[in-house]
Amino acid sequence: MSAMKIAVAGASGRMGKMLVETILAADDASLVGALDVAQSPAIGSDPGVTLGKETGVKIESDLALGLAQAEYFIDFTRPEGTLHHLEYCAQHGIKMIIGTTGFDDAGKAAIAKAAEKTAIVFAPNMSVGVNVTMKLLEMAAKSFSHGYDIEIVEAHHRHKVDAPSGTALKMGEVIADAIGRDLNEVGVFAREGVTGERDPSSIGFATIRGGDIVGDHTVLFAGIGERVEITHKSSSRVTYAHGSLRAARFLADKKTGLYDMYDVLGLR
Repeated sequence: MSAMKIAVAGASGRMGKMLVETILAADDASLVGALDVAQSPAIGSDPGVTLGKETGVKIESDLALGLAQAEYFIDFTRPEGTLHHLEYCAQHGIKMIIGTTGFDDAGKAAIAKAAEKTAIVFAPNMSVGVNVTMKLLEMAAKSFSHGYDIEIVEAHHRHKVDAPSGTALKMGEVIADAIGRDLNEVGVFAREGVTGERDPSSIGFATIRGGDIVGDHTVLFAGIGERVEITHKSSSRVTYAHGSLRAARFLADKKTGLYDMYDVLGLR
């Protein structure tokens, strides 16, 4: 089996560098392209330079140059950038692994439309552990649907621009679906002042931003006399990178279609 030919978006960023390092260390993957915004000082440099390696690849801002040899494209950037990349990949049959968060409904619809032309794994969190946690939350929610208040607390580094995190929102969706609620109707994303008593049907969210926290998520099921907390903590972005490669391997025999990490991990 030939190595997967992979290009990386945001190659000079924190997640981009981790993806590059993980791809270079994998026996079944080859880094063939790297992209970044035109104003990045890294344009024209080798993405392996910070790792002490020469990859023979240059970081480009032009999609045609950066994706010329790519079969797969891993994107953990911003919604506006990912949607721009999406159109090109759909036109050229490049498979996408999208870990970008913060899409609105129109953005999600665009991804679904593009999946009619190429194969896409789209998930708010590529970590294997997080997705197993999602499955545990689905199971727990069915038992804690009555008499327990549900709160989701997430913490990330100071540079994260969207809140709550895509992972926290997905956790809320998984829980709401499991107990027959609509998160759009029961989600509470801010509390201040005299709020009145808690609506027992609500699912609350709390957001923490600070330092270099990679990503912590806790779901609290609080009843009378007991509470259950299900927590996942990321100490390194490498978990997202390894999950992204698993997603790429999953897409190897797929030509079109929209998938998530439940599909990749067989958690359906």
